[in-house]
Parts: sequence; C-alpha cells; structure tokens
Amino acid sequence: MRQKIITFIRNINLEAVIWIAGLLFLAFYETFNNYHFTLCPIKNLGYSFCPGCGLGESISHLFRFEILESLHAHPLGIFALIILLNRIVFLLLKSYHNYQNYLSQNLGEINNV
Repeated sequence: MRQKIITFIRNINLEAVIWIAGLLFLAFYETFNNYHFTLCPIKNLGYSFCPGCGLGESISHLFRFEILESLHAHPLGIFALIILLNRIVFLLLKSYHNYQNYLSQNLGEINNV
C-alpha cells in the first residue's frame, strides 16, 4: 500500500499542483488592500497600464461570487479561470492515466513489496 501511495505521488503532475496552489491563494486573497507588492514587471518599471494586471484580482472576486467586481477588475477573468480549471482537470486526468498504466505494467512488482 505504501508503495502505491509513493507511486501515485510521483505520477502527480507538478504543473497541476502549482496551478491548484495559485488558485487556492487567489481564493483566500483579500483584494481590499490596494497597497500590495506586485510581481508584475511592467508595474515595477513604473508604467500605469498593464494588460495582465487585474486577472488575479478578478479571479479572486469570482471565488467570492462577486461577478460585477470581477468584470470591473479585468473583463477576461472569467475566461482565464475557465482555462485554468480546464488545464488542471486535463493534467490530473493525464496523471491518473499514467498512474493506471504504471500499475498495470508493474502490478506484480508492487503487490510483492
């Protein structure tokens, strides 16, 4: 059983884990603070307009079902969330399929451990 759990963890896609962690961060992110650190290189260079800024805030509003605030923060936030959720599901299904293939090929070895 321990070997199966280790094998399952090894087959989980790292990209999916990173996307899930990012979405969990946005789900618990408080958007009322306007004075926060940004990773945006365009904002850090001093420009006021960035086409990507506001996506995280928009997704954060979506997790709290604040649709109008989400659209105000960035009109493509809903679309971005759908794409991210689709990517996560695809990666997890691929990981599960790889895990099942690994088990079917190595079932005898794992059961003997």
